[in-house]
Amino acid sequence: MEAKEQMTSAKQFLNLQKPIRIKTLTKSTVVIRSTLFTLALLTVYAFFSFDYKELDIGEAVLATFANLKAMFLEPHLAHFTFTHALYQVFVTLGLAFLTTLFGAVIAVFLGLLAAENLTNKRVSAIIKGLVAFIRAVPTVLWVLIFAVAAGLGSVAAVLGMTFHSVSYLVKAYSESFEELDNGVIEALQASGASWWQIIFQAVIPSSLTYMISWTFLRFEINFAVAIAMGAAAGAGGIGFDMFMASNFYLDIREIGAITYFILAIAILLEILAIRFKKKLKVNG
Repeated sequence: MEAKEQMTSAKQFLNLQKPIRIKTLTKSTVVIRSTLFTLALLTVYAFFSFDYKELDIGEAVLATFANLKAMFLEPHLAHFTFTHALYQVFVTLGLAFLTTLFGAVIAVFLGLLAAENLTNKRVSAIIKGLVAFIRAVPTVLWVLIFAVAAGLGSVAAVLGMTFHSVSYLVKAYSESFEELDNGVIEALQASGASWWQIIFQAVIPSSLTYMISWTFLRFEINFAVAIAMGAAAGAGGIGFDMFMASNFYLDIREIGAITYFILAIAILLEILAIRFKKKLKVNG
């Protein structure tokens, strides 16, 4: 009997030592590879089938580098002053701040209803599906949709950007709420705490750092979107000045100066966000 048991254990050991074969070609990998291969073929075909109209590639590349040199190495402000540019940057920042603030306030309440551990699963599924649809549509399209009712301008830009910000932040907030340990919620419920007491005593304090981080990230995104909306929707700000410099004044050097303004503000926002997050971690 002992010999048989030893033989059985030896066979089991040898079976464990055999290499495990993993299927390399699954249905998903086949679909992904075939899709990438098809896109590669279409890209190659497109390059060869384009009507270049006797375009000189070398001359085009040299002209592009010359434009970039004039734009970034010779910037100047010809049609407006430095003070005006600074004011327009603050207008763009104000647009981004307003849309982020409105979106964050609305998203907190919708995020609580979208979290599966805090509400009904059916309600959570409905809200998540709705915000997923809103996120799938680009912000520019939402701004243009609202522009049909409100007209081109800052009102349509605020409504469209807020609409998209709410959908983005609802997903972020609800996921941070769902990371809370269910044991904490059950303990508070057992002690007789109401739903609002659970929210303000456990859910919000434990998720506050993540919420602020996501809100800062959305603020940076809204700043970039506000620049585009200044040109596309006539919302004003530094984006509208860039649109005027590129399409009406045809001044490449002025576009370079505006780009440096935008880059400086973006870097400043990133530095402030990093320092604020560090302070939150230290205090937490």
